[in-house]
Amino acid sequence: MVGTIRRALVLAGAMLVFAGLSMAQMGTFIGRVVGADGKPAKDVVIKIERTDIKGNWKTKTNKKGEWIYSGMQSGGRYTISCEVDGKVMDTINGVRAQMGDPIEVSVCNLQQLAAKNAAMQKAMETGQVTQEMARDMTPEQKAQMERQMKERSETMKKNKALNDAFNAGMTALQAKDFPAAIQALETASGLDPKQNAVWANLAAAHEALGGAQTADAQTASYQKAAEAYIKAIELRPDEAGLHNNYGLLLAKMKNMDGAAAELDKAAALNPAGAGQYYFNLGAIMVNTGQNDAAIGAFKKCTEADPKYANCWYYYGNTLSGKMEIQGDKVVPPDGMVAALEKYLELDPNGPNAPAAQGLLSTVTTSVQTTYTNPDAKKAPARKKK
Repeated sequence: MVGTIRRALVLAGAMLVFAGLSMAQMGTFIGRVVGADGKPAKDVVIKIERTDIKGNWKTKTNKKGEWIYSGMQSGGRYTISCEVDGKVMDTINGVRAQMGDPIEVSVCNLQQLAAKNAAMQKAMETGQVTQEMARDMTPEQKAQMERQMKERSETMKKNKALNDAFNAGMTALQAKDFPAAIQALETASGLDPKQNAVWANLAAAHEALGGAQTADAQTASYQKAAEAYIKAIELRPDEAGLHNNYGLLLAKMKNMDGAAAELDKAAALNPAGAGQYYFNLGAIMVNTGQNDAAIGAFKKCTEADPKYANCWYYYGNTLSGKMEIQGDKVVPPDGMVAALEKYLELDPNGPNAPAAQGLLSTVTTSVQTTYTNPDAKKAPARKKK
């Protein structure tokens, strides 16, 4: 009985020695995870997978972002990855466990990864991926790069076709071949409907074509021009020139309220050009026989730019259509004389100076209201008796 007990103790001692040797052959992995903000990242999942034989383990980082995992068999090969919100953020392959000091694993510096991914994304977008970058790509990044390369190739083809159509349209527009310009620019608008320059020039082509037409054909061209201007303005609502051009078109279409509203928008967006905008509107109104509306436009021109000489002349000239004759006097409407005098003050030798002086002279002379026949013989004087 004693011998049996002694044998059991010996065996037990042998087992303890064996166990101690096994633990000495185990390795330890440690690491520290840095968040995207550069601070320690807590509760990041660290996954350890043995690749030479089957085995999987997990741990998490503490509030200092640190993690440790022991009991890895020395000589084994492992893949270590970190996971945030169920997404693998970084992976290191081929880590070998060893006896002795813990092996520090530099996995999952999220701040560096964010910077690296941003650089990778920019490189993929510009097509400047280096061989080193390509080696470090994940399968997802490689698939994304392939998609982007394909999209970039298609975009380049599309851009060439767009540029060719746009340039053809502009060449035709400059040559005043408006139908050809319209055809080319409509092709360009179909290739990329978000190019405001295409819509603006398409509107100009329709408007110019309408200017050479009459009746229903002109109305149809002007309507197409208006539609194109609206699309251009939707893309660039802050472009004063578009509102100006659309407003002038509406004036040609005799939509005075719409024209005034668009010119007001143009003036608000570009106060320095307001005088020119209102002058152009007044000129369109005069040319289309809308003198009352023109007076208002020229008056706004003088208010927006008091030193714009031609605004004063055309304001006074248009007002002259409202002069009246009372007795033997020509009575000018309010503002006419002051406007013409202001013009002569600003531009005394200007091209409209003689006309301004002539209009002013009509209100300073008497008008003959009776008619005398110069050929009629005077009655003989009666003799006194």
